[in-house]
Amino acid sequence: MKKLIRYLGPGVITAALVFGPGSLTVTSKLGASFGYQHIWIILVAISFMVVFTEMGARIGIATDGSLLDLIRKKWGSPAALLLGVGIFLITASFQAGNTIGASLAFSELFHTPREPWLITFTLVGLSLLFFKSFYKVLEKLMIALVGLMLVSFFVTLILAKPNINSLFTGLVPRIPAGSEMLSIALVASSFSIVGAFYQGYLVKEKGWTSGEMKEGTREAIAGVLVLGTISLFILVNAAAILFPQGIEVKSATNMGNALQPLYGNTATIIFMLGLFGASFSSLIGNATIGGSLLADGLGLGKHLDSKAVRIMIMLVMVFGATIAMIFGNLPLDLIIFAQAITIILAPLVGFALMVIANDSQQMGEFKNTTWNNLAGFAGWFLLFSLSIIQVYLLFLKK
Repeated sequence: MKKLIRYLGPGVITAALVFGPGSLTVTSKLGASFGYQHIWIILVAISFMVVFTEMGARIGIATDGSLLDLIRKKWGSPAALLLGVGIFLITASFQAGNTIGASLAFSELFHTPREPWLITFTLVGLSLLFFKSFYKVLEKLMIALVGLMLVSFFVTLILAKPNINSLFTGLVPRIPAGSEMLSIALVASSFSIVGAFYQGYLVKEKGWTSGEMKEGTREAIAGVLVLGTISLFILVNAAAILFPQGIEVKSATNMGNALQPLYGNTATIIFMLGLFGASFSSLIGNATIGGSLLADGLGLGKHLDSKAVRIMIMLVMVFGATIAMIFGNLPLDLIIFAQAITIILAPLVGFALMVIANDSQQMGEFKNTTWNNLAGFAGWFLLFSLSIIQVYLLFLKK
């Protein structure tokens, strides 16, 4: 148990930062509208997330430089700058949603305005950056928040008492009419190529060496499986609680509020704590990714103890809080902007991971196996296909 706890870190952080209020909303909306029919999508998406997160961890442990350093060597500074700035813009665009989600959980619980909580949690997030070892604080915080999510949503699952036979129907691949866009969003929320990419940075912060390759990659896989478990809990809870009542999900708090008449205030409080865990972990983690990669893309620094990296992380947090305060929600134009960048970057990030993981000079004995490449290409093809579909739905469909 001590050994297991000692190795927890990068994979759990990835799970925490990937599963945010947007993921919770999409997953619960699908469960509320279509029951258990999208369970298979989570399983497929998580399988590919495992492949690329393990790849990111392996690259981070086996190589000397950061991933953007390796990209800079292969394709030049403009390529590293493109990815660094692009990922920063994506994280900054979605940060308002994470900030709102964290404040929403407590404003609903205590029936108070959202703004004071919004300011409070942003200030708490900013204060963490003043700790000498930000990574150690981040690791402990994320492990605690993931634990909070698992307990909260598992207790909700026990209360919901889902139909076991119906669960198995969700393993049959199908996309019900009207769920196409949400299905794509579900894949994107579970198969985060940016999260897999950042795993290469987190294992370096952890300090793992090639002698700990097996433990490092196992922990990365375990973290992704935790992410999949949380997603499954939410979808099944929504299918068991909201779907029979015909309750439409419009925000992340809908399911928590729906629990009150059925199971009382305690159930609502437990769920809202899980929502807070999902939101606050993404508020911190999302900003950490964006700030780190922007600083690295600009050549200003790549480690979390770098002053430039911390300033960039602060920038993402402040931007998210400002947008949330001004608009009260994530503006539609900002969502479309973030989606457009994601469409372009996701296949490029996946391609970069694949190429570097096959570089014998950089990876040595830890380069991709045939199996890694087959599974990786299948995952990359999924990303590329979804990008084409998104381009059509966003910009070409009339």
